Amino acid sequence: MHSRRARPTLHLLSEHLTSGWTSPLPGRALAEGDLSQLHPLPELPHPIIRKAAASFAHTADADNFVGTITSSTELRLFEIKAGQWRGGVWRDTETNVNWLVVAGLAKGEHQDHDDFYMRVKRANEGGATDQWLPTEADWRLLKQETAARLITEWELALQSQMLDSMRVVQRGGTTGGAIRHVSTERPPIGRFKVSVTQVRDDDYEADELELELFPEPAFAGSNLLWQATIRSLISLNPPEQGWDRDRNSYMTIAEPGALSIRVRELERLVEGNELGESVPGTHSYYAHRIHLAGQTVAGRAARALCGVFFVPTQDPEGLAVCPNCEQRYNEMPG
Repeated sequence: MHSRRARPTLHLLSEHLTSGWTSPLPGRALAEGDLSQLHPLPELPHPIIRKAAASFAHTADADNFVGTITSSTELRLFEIKAGQWRGGVWRDTETNVNWLVVAGLAKGEHQDHDDFYMRVKRANEGGATDQWLPTEADWRLLKQETAARLITEWELALQSQMLDSMRVVQRGGTTGGAIRHVSTERPPIGRFKVSVTQVRDDDYEADELELELFPEPAFAGSNLLWQATIRSLISLNPPEQGWDRDRNSYMTIAEPGALSIRVRELERLVEGNELGESVPGTHSYYAHRIHLAGQTVAGRAARALCGVFFVPTQDPEGLAVCPNCEQRYNEMPG
């Protein structure tokens, strides 16, 4: 479940890597104790961190490290080199996670007191290598990163499913499939169906797009189902606020040809392994308070004073007021 890419410990970041950063941001985050700015740790901008991460692939057969550090007999360390920087990676055999636990510069032909290999030798002889091992805080951060990575991979897979569906129905039709769980070892959380109806009347032309969700009972109303819903709506036709909702059915209207354009946009995102971004509303609207409250709970579109239909899913605080709503409000009799 955890990635095999070598990751630095917090002790290493604060005690061993006092120089060599290609960006000041990690040092600033460490000084302020803001660990949220350090995610993901294997991608931090330091040559020895990036080299260590790249040296351990998805399978052990593809690992590419120098060898073991012979002076470290108490703690088996794999040697990493990046320019003058040297590092030692320890592998936890229970979880198969690789940790970059020690790093430093090669100095003075390995005779300098601060030379990396001399430091490793002294720590080994003094029985101090255990202090390099990951702490409870390191394991907690690993679990958080793993959870975030699995969610991202899950959303990317769902986005790819929506692309496949749009390719099928962009000119009309119906398709569907299973919505898998974040854990591939668990059964799907439900199914989805995507339909497009092309309306070509003399006075009205549009592509009506509908998404229907059929959750398993255990996931009906769950946060996971809601996250799958939002990702699907964003993928199919953003913004997600533009969809009308009736329980687990969502409908929106697109201009003729717009869905084909969305297919090309989705293809670019999927090929780049990039998630489409949520598009928040840009204006706050005037609407009847009772009507607005009811539609917020139901997730359906409310009619604004200016005539626009919108789904109230975000806090309007900080958004610019719709100028047409404001004008019509001011024109109302006091």
